[in-house]
Amino acid sequence: MALKDVAVLLVEDDPVFRQVVASFLCSRGASVCEAADGEQGLSKFSQQRFDVVLADLSMPVMGGLDMLKAMSGLDARVPSIVISGNNVMADVVEALRLGASDYLVKPIPDLYIIEQAINQCLAEVTHTDPVLSQLEELSYQELNDNLALLEQNAQAAKSVQQQLFPASNISYPHAKIDYSLFKDNDISAYFIDSTMVGSEHLILYMAHFHPEDNRAAFGCVLLRSFVNQKLKLFRNGLSKTIIEPFNMLSYLNERMVKSGLDIYVDIIYISIELTKFRAGIAQAGQGLRCYLRNNEGLSPLALPESLQLGILDWGKPSIQFRTLMPGEQLCIATHDPLHKRLLLQNQFKGLVYDVNIPAGGFIQLRL
Repeated sequence: MALKDVAVLLVEDDPVFRQVVASFLCSRGASVCEAADGEQGLSKFSQQRFDVVLADLSMPVMGGLDMLKAMSGLDARVPSIVISGNNVMADVVEALRLGASDYLVKPIPDLYIIEQAINQCLAEVTHTDPVLSQLEELSYQELNDNLALLEQNAQAAKSVQQQLFPASNISYPHAKIDYSLFKDNDISAYFIDSTMVGSEHLILYMAHFHPEDNRAAFGCVLLRSFVNQKLKLFRNGLSKTIIEPFNMLSYLNERMVKSGLDIYVDIIYISIELTKFRAGIAQAGQGLRCYLRNNEGLSPLALPESLQLGILDWGKPSIQFRTLMPGEQLCIATHDPLHKRLLLQNQFKGLVYDVNIPAGGFIQLRL
């Protein structure tokens, strides 16, 4: 059977729904332990070992969020799947931030959806490489250290963000990147970054964070930390996600949602295969635009509309592949006409404080 010998802790206050789900899971081979509220669930969790926890979020005595937080303190290795009504999606976001593997929304039209969710999260646990876990733990420690610093005061946020911005001109083997970002207060709502990935790929991205306040500094740290995590995995031969724009934006959206910081991001993410002059371009949100630049000016690339990062029911990024011709540059810019004029004038100055220029800017890749 599909769930043979899988030990499930089912925590649900609705006795009818709990019985229906328990009967189904047992019929599929699982061993099910039932609890009527979070307090009972936590008690049973502390007394025996389970392969997965399936829990409602809205329960009396102890709610699902408090229960999951307490369970994480006892054994964070056990995956959990949360069940929610449509009216408590904010709790789902918090549950994902606490480490829940997946979520299901009531009413559940087909109980096999639950079986599929259980199998998927168990597969992720089974195939977790110990080296991968160690690297993820290191990355999250770096992230937590940075976020703790940002929480101290606005000056710390400004200082950390400024350290993340590169020089205005960055030279790589076979490529050069130039940019200007203009800000009109201490914190920039825009961020750019780039790095070599191995010897054959270069990635670059530009992001615009919402809301445009101190949380943008949090957003920069989050984004850089998540990208660095995938970069480490690539260098250790464990993942190619960082050079796959579609998968990278999907991953970044998942991590932004789980951060629980209510930050939304317009982003264009580009991966260049340097030996073939081939670019993969993925976009989320509509606040930025990608252009090809040549002697005739800027030509916008037609990318379909897509949602910003940070949205739970996100969908998919828009994506395009392009082979750059001799003399072509690849650019990302905000929609402001002044920024595009400055780009065409090659006004590359890095991060600039200027109240007379609208916030935003541009980045250019030249091979």
